Amino acid sequence: MHKQIKLGKSDITVNPIGLGTNAVGGHNIYPNLDEEIGKDVVREAIYNGINFLDTAYIYGPERSEELVGEVVKETGRREDIVIATKGAHQFKGEEVIFNNTPGFLKESVEQSLNRLGTDYIDLYYIHFPDEDTPKDEAVGALKDLKDEGKIRSIGVSNFSLDQLKEANKDGYVDVVQSEYNLFKREAERDLLPYTAANQITFVPYFPLASGLLAGKYNENSTFDDIRAKNPLFQGETYRRNLEKVDQIRSLADSKGIEVAHLVLAWYLTQDSVDAIIPGAKRKEQVIDNLRTLEVELSQGEVHEIDRIFK
Repeated sequence: MHKQIKLGKSDITVNPIGLGTNAVGGHNIYPNLDEEIGKDVVREAIYNGINFLDTAYIYGPERSEELVGEVVKETGRREDIVIATKGAHQFKGEEVIFNNTPGFLKESVEQSLNRLGTDYIDLYYIHFPDEDTPKDEAVGALKDLKDEGKIRSIGVSNFSLDQLKEANKDGYVDVVQSEYNLFKREAERDLLPYTAANQITFVPYFPLASGLLAGKYNENSTFDDIRAKNPLFQGETYRRNLEKVDQIRSLADSKGIEVAHLVLAWYLTQDSVDAIIPGAKRKEQVIDNLRTLEVELSQGEVHEIDRIFK
């Protein structure tokens, strides 16, 4: 078993490789998902030592939490599993808004507890900031729930540095989840120095840039999902990105691993990036993601990868 890491200042420990579950019941994100395959992915993760499951109200909506909860219950290992979920989306008719008010967040946590079929959530994130709620008040509502034992740690996602500072005014934030990968490195300028200085765990999402950093695509690959509109996948940019991936492929080959393992291992060398949550649509991918833990990178290799993607 790989060493477990701590989430922020909490006493919660996880395997650094978790599982993102937006393809488990996330029917609004991926067309034609098979829920049984999704549940198999979660089972596979749990039975292979992954204990950090990342879901959200908006995946489905609602369905991902329900399916994750069902699998956790059937394993009978709730106390070994760290469930992270998120809330902030509010449906107003057809429109979706973000709501961080204390009342809404408390209600959202109750509903998530219900869907997950559990009496506590290990890590609860404010999924997106709203325009109006002071962020320390929003986090204060989660602190109340933590004191009541309904959640065990507090996260925020998609917050700017200023919003994070306000949210963490009383030191209550344990985890920040934000977009970060070798193609999108803005977090290194603002968020990562702050999380490192304040004992906050940084969890990157889109760590493989929707598969681009997995080294599986070439110039002839075509996309009909969220990738079709992603700027990283357009024209000249896409070609340049593929070239960079090809440059690290030889390093991956020399280690007998795939590009994805190399990239994920590189993130874990960055300050405060303690855990990553790659998604999986098939159970083979879960086992594959775990191979990241076997990768050892020298300082020179870390710098070389850094340089290629500067």
